[in-house]
Amino acid sequence: MITDARALQRSFVPQELQHRDGQISYLSAALKPITQNSPGEHVFIHGPSGAGKTTLARHVAERLEATAFGFRWGYVNCMSDSSTNAVLQRLVRDTGLAAHLSTDGTPASEFYDQFRSYDGQLLVILDEVDCLEDESVLHALYDMPNVTMVVITIDEDNMLARCDSRVRSRLQSMTTVALEKYTLAQLVDILRARIRAGLAPGVITSAAIAEIADRAAGDAREAIAMLRQAVMVVDSSPEPKITVDVVHRVEDDAREEIRRDRVDDLGTHKRLLYDIIDAAGKIGVTELRETYEQRCSVPKAGSTRRRYLASLEEKYELIASSGNGRGKTYRVTEP
Repeated sequence: MITDARALQRSFVPQELQHRDGQISYLSAALKPITQNSPGEHVFIHGPSGAGKTTLARHVAERLEATAFGFRWGYVNCMSDSSTNAVLQRLVRDTGLAAHLSTDGTPASEFYDQFRSYDGQLLVILDEVDCLEDESVLHALYDMPNVTMVVITIDEDNMLARCDSRVRSRLQSMTTVALEKYTLAQLVDILRARIRAGLAPGVITSAAIAEIADRAAGDAREAIAMLRQAVMVVDSSPEPKITVDVVHRVEDDAREEIRRDRVDDLGTHKRLLYDIIDAAGKIGVTELRETYEQRCSVPKAGSTRRRYLASLEEKYELIASSGNGRGKTYRVTEP
C-alpha cells in the first residue's frame, strides 16, 4: 500500500511544488545571486498556517543548492530555538561553519565572527520569526554583507508592530512574498501529488480526496495529516481502501497530531509554561508564575513570559485564558 512513507511526512519537500510557480520563480530570482557569490535579496514570506511558507523556502533553497557548488544555507524554527544563541548555534551548525560551538557559554559575538570570517555567501531561513526572544538578531544578520535572510511568519502586521524601528525598517525593505490559503481544487492537486509519490494506485477514492480537501479548508498541513492518519488506519486491512467514512473517522486524530507536533516544537520555556497549565487543568496567573519560577533555573522576565503565553493562545491556540489582571486563569484547549 505504502510505496514511499516520506511523501506522507509533514517535513517532506516535494520536487515539484503545486500551485506556487509564481512564488517559486520570484523567490528563486531574489536568491539566485548567492549561487554566484553575490548577496541575494532579503525576503519576507507571510501567509496563513498551511499555505506552504516553509515548504516554499526549503524547496527553493534545495533547488539552488543542487545548481551550485559550495552553496550553504541554514534553517531555524524560532518556535523551538527562540533565543539569540540558539538561533545562531543552529545556523553555524547547519551551514557547517562551527558545529563545535555550544549554545551555552558561547558569546553571541563569537557566532557572528564565524559568519564574518566566511568568505562566501550564506542563506539563512528563519521560520516562525515572531517567536524570537530578541529581534536584534535580525538587525545583526541583515547588516552582514555575506548573509541573505528569508524570514517567515503568519501575520506580517503583527510582526512589524512588535519590532523596534531599526528592525521594522529592515523588514519593510525586504522583498515580500505573500501566500494565500489554497483553494479546494488546489488542495486536491496537492493531495494527488502526495498520493502518487507515496501510495500504490487505487488506495484512496476520489471522493475521499475531495472530502479531505474540503475539511482541511485551505490548510495543506491539515490535509496531509488527515491523509496520513487515514493511511495508518487502513494500512493493516486485508483490502486497504481509504473512503469518505475513513476520512470522517480520522479527522479528529489528524488535528490532535498537528497539536502534538506544535507542542513538540515548543522551545524550553514555552513548553514548561504549557506543561504547567496542562498538568493543572486550570491555573491562575500568580500560581503559574510561581510554579514556573520554581521549576526554571533561569526564568524569563515577566514581559517575555507574557509574550510566550500570548503566542501559545493567539497564534497556536494551545491554551485559552479568561479574566484579567491577577484574576486571569489559563487552561489547555481541546484539539
